[in-house]
Amino acid sequence: MKTQVAIIGAGPSGLLLGQLLSRQGIDNVILERKSGEYVLSRIRAGVLEQGMVDLLREAGVDARMNEEGLPHDGFELAFDNRRVRVDLAALTGGSKVMVYGQTEVTRDLMEAREATGGTTIYEADNVQLHDLESEAPWVTFEKDGETHRLDCDYVAGCDGFHGVSRKSIPEGRIKEFEKVYPFGWLGILSDTPPVSDELIYASHERGFSLCSMRSETRSRYYIQVALDEKVEDWSDERFWEELKRRLPDDVAEKLVTGPSIEKSIAPLRSFVVEPMQYGRLFLVGDSAHIVPPTGAKGLNLAASDVNTLYRLMVKVYQEGRTDLIPNYSATCLKRIWKAERFSWWMTSMLHKFSEEEDFNTRMQQAELDYATSSEAGLTTIAENYVGLPYESLE
Repeated sequence: MKTQVAIIGAGPSGLLLGQLLSRQGIDNVILERKSGEYVLSRIRAGVLEQGMVDLLREAGVDARMNEEGLPHDGFELAFDNRRVRVDLAALTGGSKVMVYGQTEVTRDLMEAREATGGTTIYEADNVQLHDLESEAPWVTFEKDGETHRLDCDYVAGCDGFHGVSRKSIPEGRIKEFEKVYPFGWLGILSDTPPVSDELIYASHERGFSLCSMRSETRSRYYIQVALDEKVEDWSDERFWEELKRRLPDDVAEKLVTGPSIEKSIAPLRSFVVEPMQYGRLFLVGDSAHIVPPTGAKGLNLAASDVNTLYRLMVKVYQEGRTDLIPNYSATCLKRIWKAERFSWWMTSMLHKFSEEEDFNTRMQQAELDYATSSEAGLTTIAENYVGLPYESLE
């Protein structure tokens, strides 16, 4: 087998990259370790920045998003039993976000790839990357008990934090930056109407909580929990009662509860690797960086990487601009570190870090009070939340 771009991973970033490249006539093959059904079963983010919405439209996979997605021009910060609205549209000159689940984005991209005849090989085991520093890298994988070879010009590592792509870079050629937070998020998905038309991020003495949604009839809620908590110890009833305790009274009174259809605990970490490329391998999304979900940046950062790599490949194949290849990592990292800062800041401001009233607690209170009482503070939140502009390769 031979292709121009080998894409490792069929999550939303790999599929979006493949769709964009295919529309420009750039051949690509996607290899995915899991089955398509497994990929679709993963419950992930649901808030899309304007930049990602525009990229999905450029990829021609926006029909269902336009029909079923929920445009939001604001969200709320709750603390001290009150709520402050962040008016995204007013503070940013009209920018908004779109609530549309990652599962739905993935489904749309899968269907578009199937319709165009793009090659995606699911359940590709033992994927290995070879000769990445040469002009002719190649990939091997096992499928149905046979070993296959895929020759290519470039490799896009879209296979996540635990994937093979980053691990294929020799030790000493990249540097990792990491911060692990002392808590996680316990999240549930339920077929209940959202408690509010907009997201609510709540800071409380018992811990952080978030009221989100996937549609007008499906809700996604989270509460901060200790890292040693186990999902099986949290009945639906216990979750709902704890969530109500952390919300303003008027919100808690309106909360509609019901059986959970998914429940999980996700640890929080900040992680970045530099550089994001090695030879002809480009790391994309979670393979290169992780953010705590407080700022709704994970999927959106992956999309910004896809945007950069897609436009780079167009320059390479349509204009012969191989001189831009070394710019990929630096271009991506400019935006990544700004998003990392925002996600770290939101996490630091809204979560409970200590059982005692200490200096950090008072700083959190002062930060939250300033950020929500100053137009400059609210504007900073809004600009980062809707997403900073994509960086140029040149």
